[in-house]
Amino acid sequence: MSSHAVAETVAHATVRRLIALALRHGGSVALWRLPNATAPVLLLSLRPLHLSGLPPSLEPSAQAGFAFYPFQDSDTAEALLLPADAVLDLSAGQQLTLSHGLPAEAAAAVQRVLHDTTAPEELPWHVSPQPFPHTTDREAYEALVARGVAAIRAGEVTKVVSSRAARRPLPTGFDALGAFDALCRQHPRAFVSLVSAPQAGTWLGATPEILVEIDGAEFRTMALAGTQPITEEMTAQTAVWRQKDIEEQALVARYIVNCFKQLRLRDYDETGPRTVAAGNLLHLRTDFRVDLKRNRFPTLGTDMLRLLHPTSAVGGMPREAALSFLQRHEGYDRTYYSGFLGPVNLPTPGISRLFVNLRCMQLRPTEAILYAGTGLTAESDPSREWQETELKLRTVGSVLD
Repeated sequence: MSSHAVAETVAHATVRRLIALALRHGGSVALWRLPNATAPVLLLSLRPLHLSGLPPSLEPSAQAGFAFYPFQDSDTAEALLLPADAVLDLSAGQQLTLSHGLPAEAAAAVQRVLHDTTAPEELPWHVSPQPFPHTTDREAYEALVARGVAAIRAGEVTKVVSSRAARRPLPTGFDALGAFDALCRQHPRAFVSLVSAPQAGTWLGATPEILVEIDGAEFRTMALAGTQPITEEMTAQTAVWRQKDIEEQALVARYIVNCFKQLRLRDYDETGPRTVAAGNLLHLRTDFRVDLKRNRFPTLGTDMLRLLHPTSAVGGMPREAALSFLQRHEGYDRTYYSGFLGPVNLPTPGISRLFVNLRCMQLRPTEAILYAGTGLTAESDPSREWQETELKLRTVGSVLD
């Protein structure tokens, strides 16, 4: 076995033991791998979680942690910020950072785990306190799409994003950490995450969509919409897009521009749209950047986050009309699907990277609940929209095969 392989095995065992420490004491964990990064980061929360109906503040002086926010704040899905009590960065030689506010007993327990050589144990992942969501068959989903198209053509909404949940059995011997590793290998350009908290249960995903990134020098967001499968004939270099996809993507981009206008910000860079690959799918993407050295706007990240979420890419336009349509017709509670997640003020104050929680699944003891949605316009075809959800379910569902 090579020295690299030995280091990888030790790191995996250490991660497993640290996760077990947090879960055994009712704490929370977040394990993530940033797009194009070489290794993941593990965060442990060993104290009570910070609950807030508002998206987190992204200013450097705000609390560091891992945000895990629902599609909409509700009684069934609380907005969570997991405090960064202990952070293990595996891309920096297993560098460990402990919070100054962490009690001495907890800090000592973390250090003991790091020097432990016992075999990793089974992990007591948190189980969601929410009931199983209602799942939708093909006939019901196509009827939902038809209602959405009718609402668009009647002028009730400009766009609506319908979605559905699907239940799949977990394979024998399923291991969440092994599934996380598999998603990291399969989706090097995605944000891959494994989050477990008492209030939310355990979620695994590989999302392609940035919501907000800020690093002190630059603010970034993106408009991502339009979907088609990758084939031998259809690649990122040769893709041809339907008018429906082009219109859908343009609506999302205009939504972001309107958010900038609300903040009276006119100095931004817009690049795209361009075709990008995400797993087995192609999307249209437009990138937006703001130079924070040219624009003295210290609260831009926080302000844009609160304007953007939930974006038109996961809800629709106008926002309130689209959300009202979904509440009446979608037929289930999305909880954390199409919410957002990611590190806040980590690895250092002033750096935050938040992603839309797409291509995800909620893990239960014997099965997984997978989620997928599609953006509807007046030209949407119910049968094609069902097929699009099937393609999206396969992105993360591949680890269940």
